[in-house]
Amino acid sequence: MKRALIGFYALVTVALMMWGYYQAIYVAPDEQTMHEVQRIFYYHVPSAMVAFLFFAISLAGSIAFLALRRNRPDRAQIADAWALAGAEVGVVFCTIVLVTGPLWGRRAWGMWWTWDARLTTTLVLWLIYVSYLLLRRFAAGPQMQTLAAVLGIFGALDVPIVYMSNRWWRTQHPAPVFGGGPDSGIKDPKMLAAFGWNVLAWLAWGFLILGLRYFIERQSQKVAEREAQEALRA
Repeated sequence: MKRALIGFYALVTVALMMWGYYQAIYVAPDEQTMHEVQRIFYYHVPSAMVAFLFFAISLAGSIAFLALRRNRPDRAQIADAWALAGAEVGVVFCTIVLVTGPLWGRRAWGMWWTWDARLTTTLVLWLIYVSYLLLRRFAAGPQMQTLAAVLGIFGALDVPIVYMSNRWWRTQHPAPVFGGGPDSGIKDPKMLAAFGWNVLAWLAWGFLILGLRYFIERQSQKVAEREAQEALRA
């Protein structure tokens, strides 16, 4: 039953991604200033939004792990698995942001990269969470999870800075699409629909990968626990 539900969810996710692609490429009208290259927007912005969400999940898991690791170690391991899964999926989406951004910027600005506040803080966010994943992969010992949780919390502090950077400072990056002022927002209903469908599609895909990665990590934790118990009995 569980496999059937996962399979159905995966099929719905694939259908949403195909529909989102169709909306972004064939239904949404051509933008008057940037023309075809503007269609990267339908992938760039949803990826950033979803990355922020999964970094928030990693933050919640890290905080829960630190709070529960002494009194409820079993639940702390569950929280740690969510923290790791959220960080991994967040890094995937943040990588998409850092790839699609320069592709867009090259056509819009005539340059691949500029060290303005939005781009720099996003790169710093990506580097922090890549460091988190490297720590989880190569470090060992009982304090590894605690150090990773602290690093995960530290990395999440950069998320609001990234979000507010083009509000706090003058940047090469465009003004906020939503909530940036009286003229912000998407006026064309077809563009808005294409954007919404792609947000939903990428979110569905992200949660699918998040759930699978959480399940794998929990299985790894249980195997490690059994091996530790067998070593103690030996």
